[in-house]
Formats: sequence, structure tokens, C-alpha cells
Amino acid sequence: MNSVLRIVLQRLGLGVVTLVVVSFVIFVAVNAMPGDFAQAILGQGYTEEAGEAIRREVGLDKPYFVRYFSWLGAALTGDFGTSFAKANFAAYAGNTAGSGLDTVAASIAPRLENTLFLAGVAAMIAVPISLVLGLLAALYRNTIFDRFTNIFTLSSISSPEFFLAYILILLLAVLNPLLPSLSNVFEGMPFSERFIKTLLPALTLTLVVTAHMMRMTRAAIINLLASPYIEMARLKGISPMRIIVVHALPNALAPIINVIALNLAYLITGVVVVEVVFVYPGIGQLFVDSVKIRDIPVVQASCLIFAAAYILLNLLADVLSILSNPRLRHPK
Repeated sequence: MNSVLRIVLQRLGLGVVTLVVVSFVIFVAVNAMPGDFAQAILGQGYTEEAGEAIRREVGLDKPYFVRYFSWLGAALTGDFGTSFAKANFAAYAGNTAGSGLDTVAASIAPRLENTLFLAGVAAMIAVPISLVLGLLAALYRNTIFDRFTNIFTLSSISSPEFFLAYILILLLAVLNPLLPSLSNVFEGMPFSERFIKTLLPALTLTLVVTAHMMRMTRAAIINLLASPYIEMARLKGISPMRIIVVHALPNALAPIINVIALNLAYLITGVVVVEVVFVYPGIGQLFVDSVKIRDIPVVQASCLIFAAAYILLNLLADVLSILSNPRLRHPK
């Protein structure tokens, strides 16, 4: 038990260090975006005095590292700063006082909730389908079913997300109007209506991530089928399905858990294109809109949330793999 706790703490410490390094990369990349925020806001009314006043109010006049450590320290407490997009800087064109700013957390919170809902619906569909297809493909290896499943999943993963999204819109919203083509969800919407409007982008994400999980499940099961204890189970006359589900699957959990966690991370961090296509009001859509208008605090917060979700899910996969496979607790 002590060894497991030590390994878990080591993984958590490594995750924290990784997140700090990633936060610095995010800060550098976002602040290296071309263009001048003050000039973009004021347009033709831009003057040097007005530009300096805006930079001073939002803190862009401070030294680089001072801004980074100030942002990082505030982010650790849940304060991501103030959104530039919600401010009214028009008054600065006349060198008068500007209005206040809105917090980034207030802008991101409802969008993050929508993205997590979309990722949850996609995971609820993709994970069971992937596991079942992987088990069946391993059970009926080298059959027509196995070949068809591999061709279908490889075709879906090889296609860009926007292409799959438009194909589904054509098939399920235009030719056969079963689902709405736009996912315009809003706060207070009934769960059933929200689920229906989220279903089409969730199906798009399902097609993208199913292949990874299905093929890893298939490969892990087939790799174990050559083990001596599986051969003994066969000699005892146990049915092939029972051998796979009861004897092979528990020992194949470690790689399967890893690939599921990686794809769940993708469902949260890789939804940008899908949300833009379906005009889904999630954090991916907010991220794209914020990049367009150079809303630096929102872009930094969105990137940090994406990175944190990816790192945390990878850590969770490591911990669950260690708990499910005792051999990983004592590496040689």
C-alpha cells in the first residue's frame, strides 16, 4: 500500500511540474500573438495616449515575468483575471475614464459546463461501443466482421472532424431531418432538449475516438489470447466469450484504461473544431472567438484549462493502470 501511495504522489508531483511548465509555454505563446490589442480595440480612434491608458489598465505595461507570475498566482486561486472583450474601451478614444471589466471565470464557467456535457454524452456513447466492438473483433478475429470493423473505424479516424460533422449534418439533419444541425443550447434548457441538440456533435466526436479505443481493446485481448493460462482455459472447454470477458479482459485493463483516458482528454481538449461547426456554445467556441479579438486573459485561461484536463486525465490513467496491474507497482 505504501508503494502505491508513493507512486501516486510521484505522479501527482510530476503532473504539477508539467502544468507549471505548460502554463509558461501558454503565456509566452499567447502574448506572442501578432498585433496590438489596444489598436484593435480603438480602431481609427487609436492614439498613443489612449493606447497607453488601455495597456496600463489591463496590466500590459508591466514587465513580462511580473505579469506571468502574477497571472499564475491568481490562476492557482481560481482568478483568471478580467476579460478584455466585456470591457468598454471606447471612452479611451477621448482620453476619459473607461468602464470596468468582467471576470474571465464568469465568462468561462457556463461554456466549460457545456463542453463537459458534450464530452460526457460522447463518452457515454463511445466507450461502451468501443469496448464491445473491440471484444467482438478479438473474438471473431480475421473474419468479415473484424475486417469491416477495422475498415470503418480507420476510415472515421482518418477523416477530419469538420468533414465528419458535415457528413452527419447532411445525413441526419438535411436529407433525414432527425436531429437539429445547430446546437444552440442555453442555460435552463430542459435536459431532454439539451441532449437532443448535443447529440449530433457528440456523434461526430464518437466517430473520431471510437477507432483508438476499439483497436487498443482488440490488440490487448489478442495479445493475451496466446498466454498459457488462456490455453489452459481453452483445454478445460470454457467458451471463447467467457475466456475473453472473464480471463483476458481483466489482465488487459491497463492499456485499455490508458487509451480511454487519452480519448476522454481529447473529448475535452479537441472539441474546438466540432463546436465551431455546430455553433455549440462551449469553451472551444469561446477560445476561437477570443483569439479573433485578442482577448488574452480568456485565451490563456482556456489553454490552461485544456492543459490541466489533459494532464489530470493522464494522471488518472496512470493511477488506475497501477491499481489494475500489480506488475506496474514493482518495475524491474
